[in-house]
Amino acid sequence: MDLTDTGTLVNVIAGVAVALGVVGVVVPVVPGLLLGWAGVLFWALLGDASGALKWVVLVVATLVAVLGALVKYLVPGKRLKAAGVPNAALLAGGVLGLIGFFVVPVVGLVLGFVLGVWLVERSRVGAAQAWPSTKRALAAAGLAMLIEFTAALGVAVVWVFGLLAT
Repeated sequence: MDLTDTGTLVNVIAGVAVALGVVGVVVPVVPGLLLGWAGVLFWALLGDASGALKWVVLVVATLVAVLGALVKYLVPGKRLKAAGVPNAALLAGGVLGLIGFFVVPVVGLVLGFVLGVWLVERSRVGAAQAWPSTKRALAAAGLAMLIEFTAALGVAVVWVFGLLAT
């Protein structure tokens, strides 16, 4: 592999961006799905691939990313509404999760989210029902992460097939 070749360098940079995008879904420091899609965009704009195939790859990757982002918010949100978990609990979980991320790196995000949701639910429904509501919120957050991870993997697979085909 000759890294002085522009096409090879673009492929490597795009590949790193796509891989970091997949990892970024699990590690909440990097904007995962967006970074993966940006890697495909970078490859389509600056890569050596010629013809319409690179644009087809970009369009398919864009559709996968947009669909994944939409489903990520719609499905867990619908489940939380059905379970009766209010937006205030999720907002408190998000704020305390963000604070926790900086206080206790990486693990603090989850701890802060759980604590925030639990505190709001405890004040809203009482101590006995706070934990079941918190578990539903955690399950919804996990489902959202799984959906985004699947979409990021989909973008990566589309790009790899496009790379191999060009």
